[in-house]
Amino acid sequence: MPSRSSNPHLALWIAATGLSHGEIARRTTAEAIRRGHRQIAPDATRVRRWIDGERPRPPVPALLAAVLSEAVGQPLTPGDLGLTSAGAVLDNIQLPLLTEAAAQTLAGWTQMDLFMDRRETLKLALGAPLILAAERMLGGTARRLNSGSKGFYADTTTALEEVTAFFTKADATKGGGLYRAAIVAQLAEAARRIQDGVPPSLKARVFAATADLAALAGWVSHDCGRYATAQRYWSYGIYAAGEAGQRDRGAEIVTRMSHQMIYLGHPGDALGLLGVAAAKAELPAVKALVASQTGRVHAALGDERQADVHLGRADELVATGLGNEVPEWVAYFDAAEHAGARAVSARDLAGLGRPRTQASVYFTDALKLRKPGFDRVRVMDRVGLAAALFDEGEVAQGAAAAQAALDDAARVDSTLVASRLNTLLAAARPYKTSAVDEVRARAADLAASRPTTVAA
Repeated sequence: MPSRSSNPHLALWIAATGLSHGEIARRTTAEAIRRGHRQIAPDATRVRRWIDGERPRPPVPALLAAVLSEAVGQPLTPGDLGLTSAGAVLDNIQLPLLTEAAAQTLAGWTQMDLFMDRRETLKLALGAPLILAAERMLGGTARRLNSGSKGFYADTTTALEEVTAFFTKADATKGGGLYRAAIVAQLAEAARRIQDGVPPSLKARVFAATADLAALAGWVSHDCGRYATAQRYWSYGIYAAGEAGQRDRGAEIVTRMSHQMIYLGHPGDALGLLGVAAAKAELPAVKALVASQTGRVHAALGDERQADVHLGRADELVATGLGNEVPEWVAYFDAAEHAGARAVSARDLAGLGRPRTQASVYFTDALKLRKPGFDRVRVMDRVGLAAALFDEGEVAQGAAAAQAALDDAARVDSTLVASRLNTLLAAARPYKTSAVDEVRARAADLAASRPTTVAA
């Protein structure tokens, strides 16, 4: 692996070509002449200076990108090479399909997140760039440059798996706000070690655990309102799942990205992402998850027929038991989770004047079916039930359910819960009883203490 430099992205990609600095210079000169830039003729020393951090002027970054793209057989941009003003880590959510370069990019994301607070610099990916990035990560195969194995050993791999399991449980119980910085720091350490080398015998375990950790880092970032940051961690999670040979795990992470698009009001992008996930999903549990979420998006769009088709497909898959061995990373999707999706879908269709089954029925089912340890989603179900009862005109029941839900909501640090509280406030707005007034005051105070939008 190349030594540390001021532009590690360029150093990694030049190393990946296997070409000398002199040959890189020669090919760059030839590409410049081909494009009509006869004044550009770098030598090996100039290439070394670029690696050391000197920033070449245009059109040299584009020329280098063309030369290296041809040499490695993969399209690269000046941003991938660290040759733009924003830098490779800010250009987009796509990752270079080179193991060390991908880990270097992840390290850059975590550094910005923990130490630079660059939330306003990061942009949320939407539309085609988002869909294409997910599709590329799910279908790509990375090249490995480092032949060393000093980054991970059996005991450190076990420790990574154990700490990831701990953080996952803590997030499901209390929300990720308290633990987010620690999760991101652990992800940064994993990225550093991956650059130092992963033994072939441990590759599947290391990247599976890193995929879990990146997926969790994305989720807690989303739950803290850092949306663009979440996209970048999820992007690495999809990539790492592929390195671990777990394409279904990557598809599951894509559904998290689609959930965010629903939450932020971009249902078209959510459907695009779910289409990518559906094309790769093979496990029954992942297929059911994709179908359930797809039905939910169609309900949000008011397409009752398509909502019924996909939710019905999920009904069938859930009824079969989702297979004998459901991986831990998708075990959260069960009959309770699907009932929750059914509830939200019923709520959305009712808001459009097309109710079939009342949302409160599904929320009640979800609460009955929830397993221990999923406190945050149980709180969301309870708040959702209260809001549904208000929507359905059951004012006294809604107020009683809301008070119980608010007691639980106060113990969970989550902007997702805050968003559900805002739904409760909207549902309670038409009613002016003293019981509802008390609910309204408590819900407003809680929602204000956990704002649902942050510039990230």
